[in-house]
Amino acid sequence: MGYDTAMLPTAPVIPTRFSEVLGQPKAKEMLSRAMASAKMSHAYLFRGPAGVGKKTMAHAFAATINCAAPVSHEACGSCPSCQKFRSGNHPDFQMIAPEGASIKIQQIRELKKSLAFPPFEARYRVILLADAHTMRRETANSLLKTLEEPPANTVLILTADEASGVLPTIVSRCQVIPFFALPQQAVTQTLMAEAEITSEAAATLAGIAEGSLGRARLLRDKELLPLRQEIVTTLLDLPPDGPETAETVFALAEEAASLKEELPELLDLLRTWYRDLLLAGPTQPLNQDLAFTWETARTRWPEPELFARLDRIDRAKRELARNCNRALVCEVLFFGLL
Repeated sequence: MGYDTAMLPTAPVIPTRFSEVLGQPKAKEMLSRAMASAKMSHAYLFRGPAGVGKKTMAHAFAATINCAAPVSHEACGSCPSCQKFRSGNHPDFQMIAPEGASIKIQQIRELKKSLAFPPFEARYRVILLADAHTMRRETANSLLKTLEEPPANTVLILTADEASGVLPTIVSRCQVIPFFALPQQAVTQTLMAEAEITSEAAATLAGIAEGSLGRARLLRDKELLPLRQEIVTTLLDLPPDGPETAETVFALAEEAASLKEELPELLDLLRTWYRDLLLAGPTQPLNQDLAFTWETARTRWPEPELFARLDRIDRAKRELARNCNRALVCEVLFFGLL
């Protein structure tokens, strides 16, 4: 049975096929095997690092098990069910995400009420509980009975970033599907395909994100790399006792402090540059876009001074965590990095 692919949305947002999920061959193999054996679990736990495709895979799996014309356990992408999944409007797919810092017990109670009714139109109703590691014990306990006695034709998918954050009683009632960090080259290529970005910047984002495409995208969208580069190059060129040094440092500190919640992340990025200077040799540097600074910086600062600068960054992060004045913290830090 075929469908008119011209009816597909021109800019798909939500995946319907495993082939649209970057990497994760082990997870794809395990889920395909489950579908082939017709012995799918009623509950899955997708467990692994943040930003490596767990939620993306959940969408693709939900679309595949409800596809009207799958081919080799791959959704067709064009049937009415797939089109609804792709547009994010399928009536039998529901995602529950943390409200604030965690999934609340009221969300689970409302979910259990909705499960009293059969699926609206699909073969399987799919519930995605994103970031299940954020559930507190009472919330997780409220979910247990649903996991023990799930309604018919319902599949629950839990995603979790850390194994330690999920109660053993929850884990024992799910089939665990492991997810792993993505190859940095694959993350680099994806970033370059998605937006206008240099290969050096994409490689830097991929390296700093440690194989997490989601984190690399966040760093790219926050545009922290240009400010990190401005700080590095400016401080590297400034003479410690120059007539304009103080004014320049104050201006940089004001710009950095304006980031507010993202300031600690900027300091983390600065830290990786000093790490690169210390690890000269066979280790692949993270800050590929700052390669032009390495020779000058290594000539200027011996190893003990590089360690001292790392300590100053760590001290600044601790002061920010204590809600010290951001601008003052940045001023002291940047003068210390000269």
